[in-house]
Amino acid sequence: GQLEVQIGSTSWELFCLEHGIKPNGTFVDQPSNDSSFETFFRETSSRKYVPQAIVVDLKQTVIVQTGTYRQLFHPEQLITGKEDAANNYARGCYSLGKDKIDTVLDRIRKLAHACSGLQGFLIFHSFGGGTGSGFTSLLMERLSMDYGKKSKLEFAIYPAPQVSTAVVEPYNSILTTHTTLEHSDCAFMVDNEAIYDICRRNLDIERPTYTNLNRLISQIVSSITASLRFDGALNVDLTEFQTNLVPYPRIHFPLVTYAPIISSDRAHHEQLSVAEITNSCFEPNNQMVKCDPRHGKYMACCMLYRGDVVPKDINVAIAALKSNRSLQFVDWCPTGFKVGINCQPPTVTPGGDLAQIDRAVCMLSNTTAIADAWARLDYKFDLMYSKRAFVHWYLSEGMEEGEFAEAREDMSVLEKDYEEVGTDSFEEENEGD
Repeated sequence: GQLEVQIGSTSWELFCLEHGIKPNGTFVDQPSNDSSFETFFRETSSRKYVPQAIVVDLKQTVIVQTGTYRQLFHPEQLITGKEDAANNYARGCYSLGKDKIDTVLDRIRKLAHACSGLQGFLIFHSFGGGTGSGFTSLLMERLSMDYGKKSKLEFAIYPAPQVSTAVVEPYNSILTTHTTLEHSDCAFMVDNEAIYDICRRNLDIERPTYTNLNRLISQIVSSITASLRFDGALNVDLTEFQTNLVPYPRIHFPLVTYAPIISSDRAHHEQLSVAEITNSCFEPNNQMVKCDPRHGKYMACCMLYRGDVVPKDINVAIAALKSNRSLQFVDWCPTGFKVGINCQPPTVTPGGDLAQIDRAVCMLSNTTAIADAWARLDYKFDLMYSKRAFVHWYLSEGMEEGEFAEAREDMSVLEKDYEEVGTDSFEEENEGD
């Protein structure tokens, strides 16, 4: 969809900068012994490097083949439809999506065969749009059928209360979450409003544009995938995330926090030590989803450091955190911290908002507080669905009304799941007595 295409393009721009690949797919100066780029780029016969990615949108106008990086992608990897999904989940999943899904799966199959060892899929989509919600649901179901055991990680843009782009976002969000819940292994949610606030507060941008928001999101994507591409003292694999972060299959929505998010003007006045950036991760202001972890409990934290970081400093910082009484972990998970260290410092986009820094950390934490995000969406869904507002648009595209009730019921169960995970086990034993 439109939003995902824009985030995808800023992420690829950053990957190119990190690996020293020019916008036309050639190297600035090719390193002799470095093959880190091979995870995400494939070499062609003309010594060019093409992203291992497929870009899909159901309307033609978004994937515009202009801009600095237009030569980077293979034309076959840019798939467009004739009609827009019009913010309608049912159009993306049923009527229009059905026509495009085979083409998309065919291109994915080609790319998958070209991989030496396919690990999994990264899927960028929004919850609110028609293509982002509907087509993604269809794609995830089909990927599960064709590549059952491969991991599927989502980067999902959660609809922001203030920066809303469509009235029917709550419908689309809940329908897509319900459909993809059993097909996704891990979903990193990013709330536009939270990122909007971070840009205003930390980077002093009065009125952030989508480019500002996307550049921040691309830093997170880069941190999460850095271990696949660069060496490190403690590298964390994709499957390792899941093993350490997801205690139960449905509880797979980690909260993402990134630090330091700081403008060039401020960077000179800050120390940005390992302890400092580690502590920043536990401040609600740096989170990518609006919720308050102080009211929830942590199940696990995965700390991904990059740049000039040594294990000793991290151990000291984490020991200090553990002695902090305000951090609450569930009683059935005593250790709680998983650490990854990567040697490659963060790269910034020229002319971007972020300062060039020596070290950064991205924290993925599974906390029961993220259930707040579901509660907000469910409330909005209920307001509209109680009057059956806008439902006819979905039914006219071949959807049944029962799907709305089923999806909403599933979300109630998900909220309850989070609640149960947070209750202490000894409380339950006492009740049993």
